[in-house]
Amino acid sequence: MDTFLAAFRKNRTKIWVGAVTLLLVFYLVVSFQRSILLLTDNNLAAKAIGAAYLVLPIVGAWALIRELMFGARTEKMARILEAEGGLPVDDLPRTPAGRIIRAAADQEFEKYRAEAEAAPEDWRSWFRLSCAYDAAGDRKRARASMRDAGRLFRGNVPAS
Repeated sequence: MDTFLAAFRKNRTKIWVGAVTLLLVFYLVVSFQRSILLLTDNNLAAKAIGAAYLVLPIVGAWALIRELMFGARTEKMARILEAEGGLPVDDLPRTPAGRIIRAAADQEFEKYRAEAEAAPEDWRSWFRLSCAYDAAGDRKRARASMRDAGRLFRGNVPAS
């Protein structure tokens, strides 16, 4: 039982991603089925709604696949950086509630920003910059930096 709980704690995020993915796939299948039913209706308005409704599963499947690939690539990059000893250390001071103190995160951010500017073609520097953005609370830029890291990584995938 203890090994089960340890495995659950270690893979909690993956389990939730899997559960949400299954729910989204179920929704996409039902949406697709409903759009087909509307398309087969004799009413012209129902056909138009069915055609418009058909777009939802297509866009949803595209977004799901894109996000799953983003997550897998991010995890692969993190494993490589961990093996190289290049992951940023999470030792920033925190409030009693567990939030990172913004001033400390901003100070640490400058180091990683300078590193990314010095090596703009190195996916590792963009990965670390993404972590710094995340620690500073800027999720939008963190995601954009991680996408940049992924783009550079795809061009420079090391032999496994």
